[in-house]
Amino acid sequence: MRVLRCADSALLVELADLPAVQALHGELRDSTPDGVLDLVPAARTLLLRLDPDRADPAAVERAVREVRVGERRGDDGGLLRVPVVYDGADLAEVAKLTGLTEREVVHEHTEHPWTVAFGGFAPGFGYLTGGSPKLAVPRRGESRTRVPAGAVGLAGEFSGVYPRESPGGWQLIGRTHLEIWRTDREPPALLRPGVRVRFEEVS
Repeated sequence: MRVLRCADSALLVELADLPAVQALHGELRDSTPDGVLDLVPAARTLLLRLDPDRADPAAVERAVREVRVGERRGDDGGLLRVPVVYDGADLAEVAKLTGLTEREVVHEHTEHPWTVAFGGFAPGFGYLTGGSPKLAVPRRGESRTRVPAGAVGLAGEFSGVYPRESPGGWQLIGRTHLEIWRTDREPPALLRPGVRVRFEEVS
């Protein structure tokens, strides 16, 4: 673990891997040090945003270092069921890449629970981990200039749902009608770090 100060308003904690980030995020979410306003996980780091008027960065760093990382996963942020029509443009390609049939791809995607590890790329976009290892596929060789909102995709070890229309290079396997991101809702994002996700096939 390496802790870096970001002026007087944040600490950036560098960790060995994503499971270590999820473990530390879960512990700190349950027992947040005084003066910490927000926790922002990423693939290998956890940013602690501090209240400069209240937080003592040295005390917060000590509290972080005292956490026993690796004993648990930060996966208790609630359960979200996501209905999906599995008719994505890359479903056949994913089947080819994985050696599965298209029906087996759907089975693997819906059979295993996923967890939002961190957000990024666009507001409301969550990187979901923990699903079937059989579905690890590379990004498309060429990104699309337009991916519709609600598209469900795979890339590397991750699954995700596009919160709005945007360019994108993930392998698209389906779509959902859920509004993943709405600014008139609190919180705006359905896919927040720690939220568990079950994909459910609908027609």
